[in-house]
Amino acid sequence: MTEELKAKVLLVDDEEDFLSTLAERLQARGLEVNTATSGEQAVAKTEEQRYDLIILDLAMPGMDGIETLKLIKGKQPDAEIIFLTGQGSIKTSIEAMKFGAEDFLEKPVNISDLLERIRDAKDKRLLVVDSKNVKDIDKILKSKGW
Repeated sequence: MTEELKAKVLLVDDEEDFLSTLAERLQARGLEVNTATSGEQAVAKTEEQRYDLIILDLAMPGMDGIETLKLIKGKQPDAEIIFLTGQGSIKTSIEAMKFGAEDFLEKPVNISDLLERIRDAKDKRLLVVDSKNVKDIDKILKSKGW
């Protein structure tokens, strides 16, 4: 029996049918899933709470995935973001990685591959948070005369 993956995920896609289907599939596997149908909604949700991973569509009306990525990373540099798109290209994936995306998957996505990427992103985020906490504690200790 495989261990249930516990993570908080934000799915962002303007295709509502796809969004709800993928959210249901991830929730059935133990993930806590929130959704957004636009880049603007995604940015607002990331200002309200932190996620272990953000799965972001590249091509959306209004604010596209790259612009959404830039805004989220500007406020949360340690945010783990994976692009999921039906319109991927090598140039686009390089641009996404340059601005801080962790990975780039094409639709239709294999759920096992996506779950593995979610697990990897969560593990990486935990390492980053642990490292930041150690640095914060060290800074506090050095500032005290103990």
